[in-house]
Amino acid sequence: MRDWADLMGRVLIALLFLGGAAQKVADPDSVRAMIAGIGLPGMLVWAVALFNLFGGICLIVGPRVRAWALVLAAYCLFTSYFHWQLRADPWQVTIMVKNWAIAGGLLILAAHGPGRFVLRR
Repeated sequence: MRDWADLMGRVLIALLFLGGAAQKVADPDSVRAMIAGIGLPGMLVWAVALFNLFGGICLIVGPRVRAWALVLAAYCLFTSYFHWQLRADPWQVTIMVKNWAIAGGLLILAAHGPGRFVLRR
């Protein structure tokens, strides 16, 4: 049962990144504005969408699930910065804390590994 739980946990976390990739492709303007808001080129939205897509797929099937979990945990902590909007939109703070929780789950995945069901170790 542990290996099935590991797989399902990876799939559920990966869905966040796959959904993020789809959202960035469907509506890039909001993400482009956030990226430009910190002085980076808005066109990075496409690289971020590709990163989300590739990271989500790699969490599910491999390779290097542990490494991807670490990288995606750092990504979640970094992107939580965009959601620190306490006065403008308090709901964004909840999203920021959810990013921290996702990073925590990814760190546990990095520490314990993906389980048996992975295409490549």
